[in-house]
Amino acid sequence: MNVLFVSIDSLRRDFLGAYSDRPEVVDYHVETDNLDRFAERATVFDTHYAGSLPCMPARREWLAGTHDFLWRPWGPMEPFDDPIPELARDEGIVSQLVTDHFHYFQHGSNGYYEDFNGFEFVRGNEYDAWRTSPREPPAAFTDQLLDRETDPPDSTQYLNRSAYARNAAEFETEADFFAPKVFSRASEWLRENQAWDQWFCFVDSFDVHEPFHVPEPYASMYTDEDPADPDMPVWPYYGPIDEGQSELTDQQLEFVRSQFAGSVTMIDRWFGRVLDTLDEEGLWDDTMVVVGSDHGFALGDHGWVGKNDFTVYDVIANTPLMIWHPETSVERVSALTSAVDLYETILDGLGIDPPSGTHSRSLMPLVRGQTSEHRDHALYGLWGSSVNVTDGRYTYHRPPELHSETLCHSTSMQNTHSWFTPPTARTEVDSGSYLPYTDASVWRYPADSWLQHRDERLYDRQSGPGQSTNLAGGDEDATQYMVDVLRRALDELDAPDSQYDRLGL
Repeated sequence: MNVLFVSIDSLRRDFLGAYSDRPEVVDYHVETDNLDRFAERATVFDTHYAGSLPCMPARREWLAGTHDFLWRPWGPMEPFDDPIPELARDEGIVSQLVTDHFHYFQHGSNGYYEDFNGFEFVRGNEYDAWRTSPREPPAAFTDQLLDRETDPPDSTQYLNRSAYARNAAEFETEADFFAPKVFSRASEWLRENQAWDQWFCFVDSFDVHEPFHVPEPYASMYTDEDPADPDMPVWPYYGPIDEGQSELTDQQLEFVRSQFAGSVTMIDRWFGRVLDTLDEEGLWDDTMVVVGSDHGFALGDHGWVGKNDFTVYDVIANTPLMIWHPETSVERVSALTSAVDLYETILDGLGIDPPSGTHSRSLMPLVRGQTSEHRDHALYGLWGSSVNVTDGRYTYHRPPELHSETLCHSTSMQNTHSWFTPPTARTEVDSGSYLPYTDASVWRYPADSWLQHRDERLYDRQSGPGQSTNLAGGDEDATQYMVDVLRRALDELDAPDSQYDRLGL
């Protein structure tokens, strides 16, 4: 069996016709004809949750089957991991990565693409260090990317965001944009590589991720504003929408939403070319197709824009997932599933026995209709902040105690350099077998907690998707029940003592 895995970064499930929870933040229908077309063929998962957030931690879960965020932040593939492309190579299965996700190629993210037989990197998205000219990008476009009052020309934000303006300065047609390039090349690869006995193709589209910069007709599809108006931002800052750098007028926020929606529709159109190729090449009978996302993106939901700095609400964590397999017998799955489960699911599709000790569980018994149950809880979150858990009905969000200094970062990379930290040669460090899922020695050093929210939070998903009423403290029985679920989830993963300490458990 071949496997095609398509990730669409930051894709909100409520913008898809395949899901019934239409977004509260927009009052229009977002066109997703091709994703809906795929959903009609596939098994649609209704209670699928992210695990480790954001970008690269999610990809380590997918590609290595390891729950990441309890032990370390954004980081590399570890030498004791068994990534899917390496296991596929050992079995004589050819593998390919097609992506514009530039984080694969940054400091601190090594090891993710090297085991693929081939990879294609579409250059230029977000902060990709690609073009250095023109020195002064078009001012009107740069105004849509920056906050001129808070980002002087010598600031990091100015340099990063103006880099995108340079990278995209010569775009003239829809085909010049990133998602069209990624899905076009994926379609070409599928046509060109049918001589192989078996293959695994991972198509990782960085869009819908910000900046929400799209050409016509998508830029005007969901708004009456002028998409080229320099006062209309296409790259919103993370944070509360009513204070600080993230402050947006109602008009600007509506425009940001419209450009997000336009990006979703553009991606949908070009994803349709991949579906057309599967049709034309007759690949459905011997190809498993997985379509999902790492997380969502808040567009004013709960008063926020972004994804990292506030409670991991369902708009971020409850992600879309659809799986086609020739043995598909179930249209929808309500069972609770987790992002880390994609690892063994893909290995199952490839016919590869999974290594022992992973945190993953194949979803194929659900797809085949062999069971209707999968997990009784799922953990999710960002390194060093709140730890979140759901049992499918409730979501519980427990912040660390203030000024907690008990957290420990464990990794084989002693000289760490990631998106969030400068390169640092650690001095307060020891080594040993500190990870419960491997005997390999790693470096361990202290790290600080950070707060997304100060208060304990509990939401009942049965009361609606909005998560507007915090039950923590008010419903003592439900709160204690979810505290016990969290403790059990940490126990099952053999989480480090530092996590219990900083969470007051």
